[in-house]
Amino acid sequence: MRLKRIYRDAAHRRGVEMGPYPLETLASGSEFALINRLQAEPKPVVPATTELAATASWYADLFITCAKQDPAPVGEGSTDPVVRAREVKGAAYYLDAAHVGICEVPDFAWFGLPKKNADFAIVMLVEYGCNVESENLASEWLQGSEHHIARMRAHEIGVSILGHLRALGYPADIHVEANTSLCLDTLSVQAGVAIAHEGCSVSPFIGKRFAMVAVTTSYVLATSTPLNPDAGIPGLSYWLGINGAVSGREHKRRAKRASHMSHYPMEQVTRVDNPTTYIFSDEVPRVPKRAEFFQRARLGDLGAKAQREVQRFAFKHPLTDGMMYPLRAMVPHQYGEAASAVDPELTDPEVNTRAIKSLSYHLGADLTGICEIPDYAWYSHGPRGEPIEIKHKYAIVMLIDQGYDTMEGASGDDWISGCQSMRGYIRGAEIAGTMAEFLRNKGYDSRAQTNADSHVLHIPLVLLAGLGELSRIGELVLNPFVGPRFKSVVLTTNLPLVPDKPIDFGLQEFCGHCLKCARECPVNAIPFGDKILFNGYEIWKPDVERCARYRVTNPKGSACGRCMKTCPLNKVVTADGAWLHRIGTWLGVNARWLKKFLVPIAVSLDDTLGYGKRNPVKHWWQDLEIIDGVARKPKATNERDINVNADTTGARSPVGYYHAQNNPPPNATEPVAANHKAAIERAALIETVDVALARRANGEARPEHYKPTPLIPLTDNTHA
Repeated sequence: MRLKRIYRDAAHRRGVEMGPYPLETLASGSEFALINRLQAEPKPVVPATTELAATASWYADLFITCAKQDPAPVGEGSTDPVVRAREVKGAAYYLDAAHVGICEVPDFAWFGLPKKNADFAIVMLVEYGCNVESENLASEWLQGSEHHIARMRAHEIGVSILGHLRALGYPADIHVEANTSLCLDTLSVQAGVAIAHEGCSVSPFIGKRFAMVAVTTSYVLATSTPLNPDAGIPGLSYWLGINGAVSGREHKRRAKRASHMSHYPMEQVTRVDNPTTYIFSDEVPRVPKRAEFFQRARLGDLGAKAQREVQRFAFKHPLTDGMMYPLRAMVPHQYGEAASAVDPELTDPEVNTRAIKSLSYHLGADLTGICEIPDYAWYSHGPRGEPIEIKHKYAIVMLIDQGYDTMEGASGDDWISGCQSMRGYIRGAEIAGTMAEFLRNKGYDSRAQTNADSHVLHIPLVLLAGLGELSRIGELVLNPFVGPRFKSVVLTTNLPLVPDKPIDFGLQEFCGHCLKCARECPVNAIPFGDKILFNGYEIWKPDVERCARYRVTNPKGSACGRCMKTCPLNKVVTADGAWLHRIGTWLGVNARWLKKFLVPIAVSLDDTLGYGKRNPVKHWWQDLEIIDGVARKPKATNERDINVNADTTGARSPVGYYHAQNNPPPNATEPVAANHKAAIERAALIETVDVALARRANGEARPEHYKPTPLIPLTDNTHA
């Protein structure tokens, strides 16, 4: 216990609802509230004068159309204003607002008569993205576009919070810059997230580099305290981050890095010509979307319960419910016609690559890589059996961090788990959608490939784009700096680019000797044994049916991410991360020869220090389940911690295998029952890599079970 107390840092004790900047350390007091509004009339609309600004503004307006929701019946959430405020602020910070404050709406803040059901305002500031060097082509793209991009993200966050409140049963309205009957600057000062300076609001930490949005509601919330007008940034405490907020030194470190390089030193990781796990490209079959187990659940292959629950599992929590409106609104706009004329500026692959990566980071991606798309990474058929055309040469692969702090407070399979996925999906769709539209306007055919609608398989592209290695979790790539804690989004395009190489940071050695994810899996879906060859990939093959079935029917939570939660590589390794994690990551990347000695120590320490356990300080959300359109207190909640004494033999959980030959026909619209017993028996067909190499050396063909199920008449759905 003493070791834990010494090792834990201030960030471990900082609630998510406090945000990344230490606003609480600034001088404040109710006497500093304004007595009149800052402007006499709404500010005029800032025109979108660039292609990128116009695209961002279009998406910002699209999000506002999602605000026309009627409130659900009032649910069973907390009536405590403090609990409510903690959840609302935590949600907005979780969605990456820079500052969040709450105030009562004073009559003088209105331009005209006050409106009903608008007693409280949740004010959110969204910081501009990273600066881009003048010699970088993306600097030209972003000139005059920065505020429009921040505004787009502010609308996304605001609409999600509005949807959350309405799912709880309370009316809410969104107020955006230049289109509101409220003075947002006045509200930001009242809510304690800015000070008044020369007729407008200014953040002590980010100045004027932000966009703003407010959500008004009758939902009673505890309010924030206005800041002292003379509030200044605290000195040494802010620089060191001793209060647990993102430190000044970490902000400076990020600002010093080249804009195309992300916050993480991926340039230190060894690049290799081929991935660290075998891919027999000539044997990997193209598979249809009908083979995905979530799709199989939707069509009844996993039984009536899974078919019923898969329709709602993403909507179980009120916040996730609110996020689904903007997420779905983006789907029809992932693709479109490219302009007939190609921009002559975009002919140099190296210039394009640097600019595209910088743009992705400015828009909010956490890690970006590029690869050429192999044929096998394209789905063969869409969800209704329609053929998918191989159209684009390159994939721009982007990872969105799912948020370490919130994951630290969760069990991994409780009521916030589905929201953790949707947070990555909505941000990824926004980034890829914006970039795709921008490139189409430049004359290059491009398509956003998102969780909601993708023509490509993401896992091989994440691997080939040099963003990680395949892990024991199986159908998941681990990154050396964020571990498995991300969701991917892909932009496919014909824009000339320079591909990245795959990476080797010794993960095969690490996962080969660490069983923590398998040990902690609630349904024993992760294998304890060695890698095998499956459909042409060397992989620790998980039992995908067992995993998917639990995720969609979880009775004590909204999905599952226990493997991500408990993985020893799920850590913070920035300048604010715990020193032991930072040292361990550096050694793992730069001294891989030590891995065979360090892995057992690292895994043991991870358990000893309690990583994988829930941190109640980080639990900002209410545990609620939407049932028949109403937020209810659930009958039970998964409250798992780690189980160091669990059985790790794997004897009680044999893996079921669904080869390409065992998939439903691509155009099957009726249920094709999954036979798990038969899937387990198919273990007899599995090859090791050595056996496959020997087979190939002898000139033998790929196994029959690698051959995809063909299209059949829709009236014949008898395939097992």
